[in-house]
Amino acid sequence: MTGPLHDLKIIEFAGIGPGPFAAMLFADMGATVVRIERKGATRRPLSPLNLGPFDVVSRGRLSVALDIKRPAGRDAALRLIEQADALIEGFRPGVMERLGLGPETCLARNPKLVYGRMTGWGQTGPLAHAAGHDINYIALSGALHAIGTAEQPLPPLNLVGDFGGGAMMLAWGMMAALWEAQRSGQGQVVDAAMTDGAAYLMAMIYGVKAAGLWSNQRQANLLDGGAFFYTTYECSDGKFVAVGPIEPHFYALFLEKIGIDDPELADQFDLSAWPQQRAKLAAIFRTRTRDEWCALLEGTDACVAPVLDLDEAPLHPHNRARKTFVEVDGVVQPAPAPHLSRTPARAPTSPPAPGADTESVLRDWGFCDAEIAALRADGAIE
Repeated sequence: MTGPLHDLKIIEFAGIGPGPFAAMLFADMGATVVRIERKGATRRPLSPLNLGPFDVVSRGRLSVALDIKRPAGRDAALRLIEQADALIEGFRPGVMERLGLGPETCLARNPKLVYGRMTGWGQTGPLAHAAGHDINYIALSGALHAIGTAEQPLPPLNLVGDFGGGAMMLAWGMMAALWEAQRSGQGQVVDAAMTDGAAYLMAMIYGVKAAGLWSNQRQANLLDGGAFFYTTYECSDGKFVAVGPIEPHFYALFLEKIGIDDPELADQFDLSAWPQQRAKLAAIFRTRTRDEWCALLEGTDACVAPVLDLDEAPLHPHNRARKTFVEVDGVVQPAPAPHLSRTPARAPTSPPAPGADTESVLRDWGFCDAEIAALRADGAIE
């Protein structure tokens, strides 16, 4: 076992999106993560929500298939929870309580348990029981309004709600609670809502707006594509470069590197001139290929980088040098991050088939052969 969290034991109730990603963060850093899946669950035909062996965010787990609607299955789950440091669940409010596995029940069995709850709207509030997805949650936070074209907000994949505002905030909250539990001996509930987390990620933007330096108009601000020196430009081959020399000395070097001495480009913070300045740079970048521009600018303080697609990114020399991507059983995927000097993350392993580890986990967590046989006879496990 490797990783700084190698002594941590976490129970994850199977779900989609941010819950599994948060569990992946713990597993990558060495925690033992046991996923409790529905008995009879299978890897259904591939779809965006059912990726089978390509389900990267489910890597590094052990999988136990239990019928937690049966008393014997629920009791087996509680026995595992008794020995865990933390729990992750991503159901709507009240579901775990109806299953007999809510925080009150689990904390009574394990007072030091950190009970992590991942939802879109949170456990409380007028929308708590409504359905939704990332796009809905970040809409409520103000983040979605600030991202997109001048004409229309556009979803930034599901990075801001599901993974940034959801999974990472859940993992952060759980680590804070685990740290405190070491001292107090008491667990607690972590109520992670994607609406809260997405708003939290917008802290700097809300501060800049309060200072009068940010407009509600999209593509009219420094960091939203409004600034001609903080945007992307198409090159002669149809590929793009990302340009971002915000600081005046970096901008001056940028102009020097591209060989431009144009008085109309001198004042980078004259907002009224941004459209004309953008048009001039657009014409300049169309004169060379992306790779030609990168040969001139990449790696300098001009702050220019190639816009790489998902096939190109793993092959870039910088990403290769830092081992930013790994290949696991033929599937190229992001490696664990960040890098730790003394206790590095664990090498990722493929996602397990549902229930693949049921008997071995039960034995490792104290169930004897007779108890396992009884669970099988009851129908609580397969």
